[in-house]
Amino acid sequence: MPDKTAPLRISFAPGLADIAPHAWDALSQKTPFKTNDVKEASESRTDKPVSSCKSGKLHLQEQDEQPEDNRPPAEAPDNRVAEDTQNPFLTHAFLSALEASGSVGGRTGWTPLHIIARDGEGVLKGAIPAYAKSHSRGEYVFDHAFAEAYARAGGDYYPKIQVSIPFTPATGRRILAESDETRAALIGGLEELRGRIGASSTHATFVIPEDRGSLAKAGYLTRHDQQFHFINPGYRDFDDYLSVLASRKRKAMKRERREALENGITIEWLTGSAITEAHWDAFFTFYMDTGARKWGTPYLTRAFFSRVGASMADKILLIMARREGRFIAGALNVIGANTLYGRNWGAIEHHPFLHFEVCYYQAIEFAIEHKLARVEAGAQGEHKLARGYGPVKTTSMHRFAEPGFHRAVAAYLAREREAVEAAQAELMALTPFRKL
Repeated sequence: MPDKTAPLRISFAPGLADIAPHAWDALSQKTPFKTNDVKEASESRTDKPVSSCKSGKLHLQEQDEQPEDNRPPAEAPDNRVAEDTQNPFLTHAFLSALEASGSVGGRTGWTPLHIIARDGEGVLKGAIPAYAKSHSRGEYVFDHAFAEAYARAGGDYYPKIQVSIPFTPATGRRILAESDETRAALIGGLEELRGRIGASSTHATFVIPEDRGSLAKAGYLTRHDQQFHFINPGYRDFDDYLSVLASRKRKAMKRERREALENGITIEWLTGSAITEAHWDAFFTFYMDTGARKWGTPYLTRAFFSRVGASMADKILLIMARREGRFIAGALNVIGANTLYGRNWGAIEHHPFLHFEVCYYQAIEFAIEHKLARVEAGAQGEHKLARGYGPVKTTSMHRFAEPGFHRAVAAYLAREREAVEAAQAELMALTPFRKL
């Protein structure tokens, strides 16, 4: 008979194939993962010109006729939005799609080695999504300076351990367990894994405050950076959002949206069963074009998009731009319980402001219409400020095996955190909201 009193058993899983989806998702999701109340259909945003931004072609006149509402001038909305309780990137469907499609594993430099905790009966009690890395690409928390310094000191920085969702700069849970005992055992498993593979360091990126606290107790160093998020405090529609902007910023935003859709461009929202393989073919062409120009070799394979389309289509929003009967640009978004995550963008034609329209303004419209509290538009990009995306601090945690190097990085990160705080205050002043 299994011993229920036996201590937790820690193991390392080279993938999720042998872990039941329902067991993994019971750990990874704060609430049961279910379909959002989002229409599973293709919806044209250019069926009629209306001032409420319900379509792609907006009724935007040269003069700023947007009525000022009677509310007091607005500072940027508070960026403290509750944790997304249905984080789509942590699901078995998303992570296993990365593995089965060859986007991770093999020779990609991302080797899955998930930390698994089971009780005496073999029941899954906790997990950490973890990868052995042979490079620092696809992480969005940049440690190239650490790698170079480590090499100058005569050490091998790689392999290292990465606790994250590959290619996904979205904050979420990383220690998938509730009890302090299980969390401590999992963190201990990270150190055991580091020793087994001879890794120089362990890095947990885009962590929530609870995980930060647990890792800090284990000696991990805190690093801050920033992203730019749109916060929806409950706008009625896009016009309601425009009403809280400074007049000059509002005029600029209207002009950008108007010019983006010149030349007969229309916008479509695609979710659920409306997304076909033909749509994925078109989007992958956009993705490859942009990826080749930015990174050299795009990270995600064509098979990945088919797999997430088959397993979690109700969590996918494709925003596609069409001109003269063919799609010319698109943005992939993923839908959580309270957040829309902008992930990938690409285009095969250049049109002024089309990137802003497809990636930022349409995402804001969708979030407002579906009562989502936040839009996360990915990593970096101070150009997002003028579009209503305010600075939000992100957190990563780091531990280095070599004590001297760990102390040196600690001193560096203390200075860097101060710089991030100062930059946030300066950037907040550049948002388009009317000032008090």
